[in-house]
Amino acid sequence: MSIFIIAEIGINHNGDIGIAKKLIDVAKIAGADAVKFQKRTIDLVYKKEMLDSPRESPWGTTQREQKEGLEFGLDEFKEIDSYCKEKGIEWFASAWDMESQKFLRQFNCNYNKVASALLVYEDFLREVASEKKHTFISTGMSSADEIDLAVQIFKEADCPFELMHCVSTYPMADEDANLSCIRTLRDRYKCDVGYSGHESGLAISYAAAALGVSSLERHITLDRAMYGSDQAASVEPAGLMMLTGAVRKIEKAMGDGSLGMIEKEAAVARSLRAHIPGVKS
Repeated sequence: MSIFIIAEIGINHNGDIGIAKKLIDVAKIAGADAVKFQKRTIDLVYKKEMLDSPRESPWGTTQREQKEGLEFGLDEFKEIDSYCKEKGIEWFASAWDMESQKFLRQFNCNYNKVASALLVYEDFLREVASEKKHTFISTGMSSADEIDLAVQIFKEADCPFELMHCVSTYPMADEDANLSCIRTLRDRYKCDVGYSGHESGLAISYAAAALGVSSLERHITLDRAMYGSDQAASVEPAGLMMLTGAVRKIEKAMGDGSLGMIEKEAAVARSLRAHIPGVKS
């Protein structure tokens, strides 16, 4: 099974549908399987005191103005839905609250995503699982017991899912990657396991691909110097091209693990072993 490559646009569009479309184009050209966005109901996700606090941004001087400036509404998501269909690429979004999950249903996307922050929200998990769509569940910041419960909820709902190993730091330090968790999750839960990365560079994502992940998600951006908290941990267009190309090459290189000479080696063996008495190649 081919690794499902997700280009996470998230909020890197900075509230600009034109930037969003350029990032969709980047993902399509690079050969990603899907793009992913994020959806929040600002007053449900953030406390009033926080929203009223000061923050300088391109949209104003408060946290509320910054958060609202980054958020897409119905018109923008309709445009995203239409544009992705036109370009022939899947899209979906991670909802950060119950209302946002219900909002996204109207687009009938093929996938759901549970962000690491939401893994501990049991009612939300049950709401997502009730849709019976294939769901990517990120495991950052979560204990084994918390992951156990999430898996139980999705299994009881008979909702297809896969876990995604994730470390929720932005950007993630290489020494914190703990890629061995991919095997641990696979062994513990007997399910497909992907990788959602927030590191700088591509090497760790390559290693995750070699460990046999079922999906690979990386944030993408037009330019890491752009405004935004996720930009520094994102992959620019040339990097995404390198990533998708290398992942497809790694998939081919992994093989089936069987021992023995391959057909292409036979002639080489005859030549290089011809001088050895009694050896037939």
